[in-house]
Amino acid sequence: MEWLKVLFVSAMPVSELRGGIPLALYLGFDPLTSYLTALLGNLIPIPFVLYTLNFVERFVQRTPLSKLYSKLIERVERRRVAIEKYGYLGLTLFVAIPLPVTGAWTGALLSSILGLDRLKSFLFIALGVAVSGVVVLTSSLGILKVIGYV
Repeated sequence: MEWLKVLFVSAMPVSELRGGIPLALYLGFDPLTSYLTALLGNLIPIPFVLYTLNFVERFVQRTPLSKLYSKLIERVERRRVAIEKYGYLGLTLFVAIPLPVTGAWTGALLSSILGLDRLKSFLFIALGVAVSGVVVLTSSLGILKVIGYV
């Protein structure tokens, strides 16, 4: 049942695997299981996001959430330059940086805004998530070693 917690935290748009990997390690998962569980959890919602974003966008624009959504789009638009400059590789690099607002969800939103191919976008987002996961896992293990947890 603990793995469901990790999947859920990793699937959420704010925490993604940046929250899932440390949680898994805290719950006693070994590093490989932590990485794979969080990676899977982070990737599960992305195909749905990529294929439903246009519908959701049309729906949200007719609700009171439209102002909030517009602000989100504004923030994402600022990151558009890297993707346009480097194409799908830029999408991978963008998602691979383990910082807030640079994960798979934002990558999917950027892909949708730019009208990129959904399948290619998913593959390059998945590659970025995999790289980000290695960085987060390495950092988490280092921190745990410093504080004497491992």
